[in-house]
Amino acid sequence: MAIVESVGKIPLQDPPEEEFCAADLTWTKFGNAEHHDEVALIPYDRVDAFIIGECTNVECPTRFHIERGRKRTIGSLKEYKDDEYLEYRLYWCSFGPENYGEGGGILPSRRYRLNTRNRAARPQSMRGCTCHFVVKRLYAQPSLALIVYNERRHINKSGFICHGPLDRDAIGPGAKKIPYICNEIQQQTMSMIYLGIPEENILEKHIEGIQRYCGSDAKVSSLASQYVHKLGMIIKRSTHELDLDDQASIRIWIERNRKSVFFHQDTSESDPFILGIQTEWQLQQMIRFGHRSVVAADSTFGVKRLKYPLFTLLVFDSRQHALPVAWVITRSFTKPDVSKWLKALIDRARSVEPGWKVSGFLIDDAAAEIDLLRDIFCCPVLFSLWRVRRSWLRNIVKKCSNIEIQREIFKRLGRIVYNIWGGINASLALEQFLLDFVDQTAFMEYFKVMWLPKLEMWLSTMRNFPLASQEASGALEAYHVKLKAKLFDDSHLGALQRVDWLVHKLTTELHSSYWLDRYADESDSFQNVKEKYIASTSWHRALQIPDYAVSLDDKDHLFAKVVSQKDSSLTHIVWNPGSEFAFCDCSWSMQGNLCKHVVKVNMICENLKGYQPSMSFRSFEEVLMDLWKKPVDDSFALDLSLAWTHQMLDQIQKQVELNNSTDIGTVVNNMPLKWVSKKGRTYIGKPSSSLALPHGSSNTKSVVVYNKKNRKRKRLSRLR
Repeated sequence: MAIVESVGKIPLQDPPEEEFCAADLTWTKFGNAEHHDEVALIPYDRVDAFIIGECTNVECPTRFHIERGRKRTIGSLKEYKDDEYLEYRLYWCSFGPENYGEGGGILPSRRYRLNTRNRAARPQSMRGCTCHFVVKRLYAQPSLALIVYNERRHINKSGFICHGPLDRDAIGPGAKKIPYICNEIQQQTMSMIYLGIPEENILEKHIEGIQRYCGSDAKVSSLASQYVHKLGMIIKRSTHELDLDDQASIRIWIERNRKSVFFHQDTSESDPFILGIQTEWQLQQMIRFGHRSVVAADSTFGVKRLKYPLFTLLVFDSRQHALPVAWVITRSFTKPDVSKWLKALIDRARSVEPGWKVSGFLIDDAAAEIDLLRDIFCCPVLFSLWRVRRSWLRNIVKKCSNIEIQREIFKRLGRIVYNIWGGINASLALEQFLLDFVDQTAFMEYFKVMWLPKLEMWLSTMRNFPLASQEASGALEAYHVKLKAKLFDDSHLGALQRVDWLVHKLTTELHSSYWLDRYADESDSFQNVKEKYIASTSWHRALQIPDYAVSLDDKDHLFAKVVSQKDSSLTHIVWNPGSEFAFCDCSWSMQGNLCKHVVKVNMICENLKGYQPSMSFRSFEEVLMDLWKKPVDDSFALDLSLAWTHQMLDQIQKQVELNNSTDIGTVVNNMPLKWVSKKGRTYIGKPSSSLALPHGSSNTKSVVVYNKKNRKRKRLSRLR
């Protein structure tokens, strides 16, 4: 085969199949005599179809993950070759590149060799597979992609097939008949086991998964049944104590799970203990839902009960539920220490998606290092009231026995918070509050010790930063409640002071729970899991309450009544309607939570006259007014203020139009034209306006033109 030195001489290929693989393409040697690669040129919008086809290889079914990625912007290169990339992604078989089963005889989880004639079983993944390829979106022709296949065979460094039906050493006798179990099927099965789903249902779903790669026969079903049963026994017998010493145990866990650890700093005289955990699935969700969106923090969980507090980084998924994408276990939240692991986390995300960027960071602690967050994420910082509200309400209900006094104290505290924009002296209002409820000794003692010294700091943060909505606050609280239920049940009280136990709970039960929630929602399976997941936040539960179930006190606006949807004879009363500090008499609210009745009443009140707007809306108004406010002198600051204000209003109008539109095409057609920069015309390597095709091709048009309407689009998320 002749070696080609120019991309223009590589034939463009576009197989007619919906999905195609390397075997369907003709590969060309590209480079020079000393160094050349096997390449193929395809339309860029068919890259997903190629990857899906490679994943469904009968001999070695697998998944490909993005091991490395880079990106350029158009106009960044003044001179370039015809094979320079606009986007570069290295795809690697998910059975590599690491080899966790290296050595063959002894698994990483065993310290001894099994006394059996059969070879020890390999792990289900990470077998040192070297199969990988590169996809380069061409800088000169962005509509084309150059595929560079570095290693097409699924072999390890020794040259042996390392997974799939042809792997002789896979599981022992009869390895060729062993059904393929990818990470997705294994994670699904493990998640169902952790959630306590009956083994019959787990087996049914497990067989459905492996039948995508294997035929349906009695042998497959029998082996699948054995696999599910053995996996269940392994999970039930597994322990978090890898060593009697907690520090030694956590070091062993880190050594075995290096791909799930993005930062680790052991305890020393000068450095505190820090452990940052993020699985590959969490990394994918962080890139997917965190890009150009809001990232939130649930800070300092378990300060009193855990050996080390837990910091959680969250994103908001497609239903605006809080999804944990990283856990940090540490006692130190000083600026230098936080900077270390935050930079490591962002570098990890940008190593996969170079353009990953956050639009806003949501905090729930006024003592957070706000300047550091702004510098690292380069985005505005928002503040959520959920932690303040929850702490006050829980302790009011716990320490005050009279329900009328409970709601009055909560209302007065809410009024103090609302007055941060009213010009009222917070110190005088607080002094009067302490005098009026001096007889409530239990609560006042708690308030003076826990809140009074730092209340000014919290009020200042609320006044100076945009406030998050009730939906976001409810999502954060839902995660906090779920985390607390998983960790603080009575059966684990003796293990709270061990870090290995905390890591084990996070990476098994909690991780599996969120994985199955997302899988059930996206695949429209496990309907009971999906329904429970959708209704896990107070905001979504409030949407299920019809408007006619709510009746307001039109005279004094003191309360609202909400008829229960389960029992029509039961009515809940919400006092101080329209406020974030509304008080409901339902059992969920009396535990300190933001209940669906309060959210529903506030939804209705926000459109009615006579009710105060929400604090998040008031905060938004203040931001706009500060931008619009005319400076003392008629200077350039006025122009800058007006420009910022109109830019923000324009973005809001576009967002509202997009949310309200039922046809995305209408929105796109109304967008203004974006002209190419004049500077682009002076490039030495002028981009070609036509596709480079081989001369003498008789079916050129049939290769390039295809019926897009009949081709089903498939997202890359299927591959993960």
